[in-house]
Amino acid sequence: MTAIPEATPDTTHRGGTRPLRVGIVCPYSFDAPGGVQFHVRDLAEALIGRGNHVSVLAPADEDSDVPDVVVPAGSAVAVRYNGSVARLAFGPRAAARVRRWIDAGEFDVLHLHEPMTPSLSMLALWIAEGPVVATFHSAQVRSRALQVAYPLLRQSLEKIAARVAVSEDARRTLVDHVGGDAVVIPNGVYVDTFAAAEPSPRWRGRPDAPTIAFLGRLDEPRKGLQVLVAAVPDVLSQHPGARFLVAGRGDDGRDLAVAALGPHAHAVEFLGGITDEEKASLLASVDLYVAPQTGGESFGIVLVEAMSAGAGVVASDLGAFRRVLDDGAAGALFRNGDPADLARAINAALADPAGTAARRRHASGWVRRYDWSTVTDQVEAVYEMAVEAAEAIPPGEDVALRSARALWPLGGPHVTRPAVPTRPRVRPRSRGGDL
Repeated sequence: MTAIPEATPDTTHRGGTRPLRVGIVCPYSFDAPGGVQFHVRDLAEALIGRGNHVSVLAPADEDSDVPDVVVPAGSAVAVRYNGSVARLAFGPRAAARVRRWIDAGEFDVLHLHEPMTPSLSMLALWIAEGPVVATFHSAQVRSRALQVAYPLLRQSLEKIAARVAVSEDARRTLVDHVGGDAVVIPNGVYVDTFAAAEPSPRWRGRPDAPTIAFLGRLDEPRKGLQVLVAAVPDVLSQHPGARFLVAGRGDDGRDLAVAALGPHAHAVEFLGGITDEEKASLLASVDLYVAPQTGGESFGIVLVEAMSAGAGVVASDLGAFRRVLDDGAAGALFRNGDPADLARAINAALADPAGTAARRRHASGWVRRYDWSTVTDQVEAVYEMAVEAAEAIPPGEDVALRSARALWPLGGPHVTRPAVPTRPRVRPRSRGGDL
């Protein structure tokens, strides 16, 4: 198990503030990484780069190949959740691990991701006392999971000093199902890493043979591979040399796609799972990146990665995608779930290189708002606000952290520190009530 960094005396870092000891809880297993896991990993890396001490608790087997900052919390169970299959950890054994990790960590602030998902974040919310920040990633019009979880968590949710949503769609889901509100801080991307990625000759297109990429889990219908597959014949009718590069795992989804393609299967190459470096190279190589997702998307991180790498983008007109693409100024949009309109958008983008280049230029500046340098500033401001609110509570006074919410708005006045600052630490509450 990865050791938690030793505490060090307070020193100043960004903006004259002191480094923080941050405990981050990820509900989803690092054995099967996805968007939330990548967000947690990159956030931890960005925070450490600024001098903070960070430990991440996540479901994973002890012998799993996980980032050094991750403390494995044991095996996870595959559960269908939010339109996909998530690997979660829950139950008495997981609760005991959460308690030990919190007790050993002496964290200044606890950052829970998806605290209403039945996994480690929910357990940590039940167990922890102290400054708590929560990030909500999910975006659904109607979420039965949130409807079921809310009565169980209603009191514990009052512990949260600051709520963060990764998009306006995620914020709306939270407001509709739970109430209250959240500040929107988007997912982050290392923009310069993607901008500097080397194109690969095997994926680079030519004027007579443009390349079009798709990335996503092939077995999940909401990722929209079936929409792209249905659009392939119409694209080939106008661009017969076009090549479609499909990256992602899922044997069943691949087999279904090949069967649906029929005589057009020669135009589609299935790359399987690819590394982060290969993904950056792929996006830097292709003419277009296509995002045909049909729902359940709160942000669209791969769109930002594609724009950062310089790819032209064509995406379904989901609300989250429309906002990430600046309402179509940074990428082309098509009607969600409509293969004919997707083919139209792809053909139009390929036939109008000047228009596509103009959207790319706009995108290269637009994506800077999603760079980790900007996003980490916002996250650290939230942490400081949560810690300062807890410091403002007189020692021994039984005041719930919910009182901090009135002091909270991002960018608002900071709470005055005590003359001799003594940070409240996150602690496990007294036993009784754990699973």
